[in-house]
Amino acid sequence: MHEDRRMTVLRAIVEEYVRTQEPVGSKVLVERHQLAVSPATIRNDMSNLEEEGYIVQPHTSAGRVPTERGYRLFVDRLSEVRPLSPAERRAIHEFLDGAVSLDDVMHRAVRLLADLTGQIALVQYPTLSRSRLMHVDLIALSETRIMIVVVADNGRLEQRTVDLGHPVPTQSLDVLRTRLREAVTGKLVTDLPAQVIAVLDAGDRDDKVLATPVVAAFLEAAVEHPDERVLLGGTANLARFGRDFETRFRPLLEALEEQVVLLQLLGNADASDAVTVRIGSENSVEGLEAATVVSVGYGPHDMPVASLGVVGPTRMDYPGTLSSVGAVARYIGRLLQEG
Repeated sequence: MHEDRRMTVLRAIVEEYVRTQEPVGSKVLVERHQLAVSPATIRNDMSNLEEEGYIVQPHTSAGRVPTERGYRLFVDRLSEVRPLSPAERRAIHEFLDGAVSLDDVMHRAVRLLADLTGQIALVQYPTLSRSRLMHVDLIALSETRIMIVVVADNGRLEQRTVDLGHPVPTQSLDVLRTRLREAVTGKLVTDLPAQVIAVLDAGDRDDKVLATPVVAAFLEAAVEHPDERVLLGGTANLARFGRDFETRFRPLLEALEEQVVLLQLLGNADASDAVTVRIGSENSVEGLEAATVVSVGYGPHDMPVASLGVVGPTRMDYPGTLSSVGAVARYIGRLLQEG
């Protein structure tokens, strides 16, 4: 069979099946898709696609549905993703531009992604470990208590409170704040432990009495914080798949209850800004045999620091989903860049 025509027929079958959720027959392809060949040729092409494992006949009807292998070929041969409509672009801008904090951005993003794609949306918080420290402050809450504020270049903010058990002179706090800022501002978070050694070594014994617990709390806020957090939204979208919801996707919902599973789903998408598509058995998580995961990294200055994506049935609108996932990721990256 001619390679270009094979892809044309497979593409038509995938698009029709995604749209109708019904097995696709040659008659439907002739009526709804301009394939420029006879019905007999289409039937022959479908027979060849079935022999090669790209489509399958689910029951005795003449209709065919794509297999996992068929979806894989369809996705691999996508020449372009579907451009967002003006309304979709406007929705992204207006919805995310209204965010007032990083938490607000993350929660808005997961809701927006679920609405745009009709799938389950996953958004990982930006991780501190791959970021640079932009600001640190020491704020006196009382004579004995200090608040430590840490801000990274990905918009992440952490706070810790230290009770020193004794009064802290204002001058000593000012000196420690200056030394700490000089040592860590602009540095990679992973390099901070080495950078603060100079802070501890500086000054006399009284300075170290103040510096030691403050530096320890600072490192806890900047380095040791468990930042692998994923937000989940849109699970109600699976209900629209009727019987499939109960028989095929309930294990998926059960699997999504665990944060570690969500991180597995997103995988290493944050390693690059290329959209990744994992179909069916390509996912390592049990219960996702009938699901597809579309994910991508995002971050400021096109440097991914976390990832986001969607999970849904293999029967999904791949061009539209890839477009939406990529667009939301790019926009969040710009928001983080603008601070």
